[in-house]
Amino acid sequence: METQESLVSWKRIVIKVGSALIAPNQNGCSSHYLLGIAQFVVRCKAMGIEVVLVSSGSVAAGAHLFNAQEENTKPSIAVKKAMAAAGQMEMMATWDRLFDFPTAQILVTHGDLRDRERYVSIKETIFSLLENGILPILNENDTVTTDKLKVGDNDNLSAMVAAAADADTLIICSDVDGLYDSNPHENPDAKLIASVPDITDEIFSMAGGATSAVGTGGMKTKIQAAEKAVAHGIDTYVVNGFTVQTFNTLLNGKNPGTHFSPDKKPMNDHLHWMTHTSTAQGELVVENDFNAELDGDSEQLTSSEIIAVNGDFAVGDTILVRKDDGTRLAKAKSNYSSCLLSFITEQDDQDFANKFQDTTGPIISDSNIALLEDE
Repeated sequence: METQESLVSWKRIVIKVGSALIAPNQNGCSSHYLLGIAQFVVRCKAMGIEVVLVSSGSVAAGAHLFNAQEENTKPSIAVKKAMAAAGQMEMMATWDRLFDFPTAQILVTHGDLRDRERYVSIKETIFSLLENGILPILNENDTVTTDKLKVGDNDNLSAMVAAAADADTLIICSDVDGLYDSNPHENPDAKLIASVPDITDEIFSMAGGATSAVGTGGMKTKIQAAEKAVAHGIDTYVVNGFTVQTFNTLLNGKNPGTHFSPDKKPMNDHLHWMTHTSTAQGELVVENDFNAELDGDSEQLTSSEIIAVNGDFAVGDTILVRKDDGTRLAKAKSNYSSCLLSFITEQDDQDFANKFQDTTGPIISDSNIALLEDE
């Protein structure tokens, strides 16, 4: 007889749980739906599968403690940050009660993830926790994040975490069974898409807006997250997190929702980070007829080929290289600051510019560049 252990081959998984599961009534945390997820985590760990949890819900969990919620008024940003601070404690306490093994809290911002040194630090922390049998629970640090520093939704955050954790599987919990060809809340004849071998514009067109009154992520952000994850070679599932049967089905080696197949040639970690996690702090604009193979010999990108330097960036920041018509060519680590690049490109004496670059080195390096498919 086939044993349960042989039905799944996961080694390390990331599970994303949304606000609607954490605080379905916006009256503090509830274990009603979380118990089934916790049991799934326990069963996975018993099978030797390492688990990382990405949990939304701090704002929803803390909302009931504030007058703005009681008066049914829209809270200010400052109050929402305070809700997150209070709710994060309640949310972590709820998760901790559901497990008989230790848990750890990791709060991050996109500013942490897009900085390579801090990104590596997060990776190392996750690995150390897993090695010691501790369940990492990650959430965006809503209390301190700003528009410039936030990911904005934990679907995309979970994909970034899955890549950082070197997970082989990402499970994103939703309030529907998966991706449908139309909104199942509005169309009773909507059909579930069980398998997505490639994420195309047609797949994105099937995604509507957010269906939950509590969370910020809709199906579109889940597909965006799947796109990030599969590029790293990670099997990705969007499933219904409100039913226990979902998790029984997964452990039986079957697909209860929508499965997004991993790319056959996944990106290595550094290029994936640059493409899908790091944010361009500025851009270099080149002529429309620029045709150098940037990943083959980036020294071909000289100051004479740059017609504009946009943004304010420092040495080591990620930048976008694009054509004047808007075609995106690559994201890369800049070896020059925007101030210095602007000075060089504005020189009338091209010999001076060339000698300067010969002395100081290439503008971008082959080892720190990710080619892009224009969107």
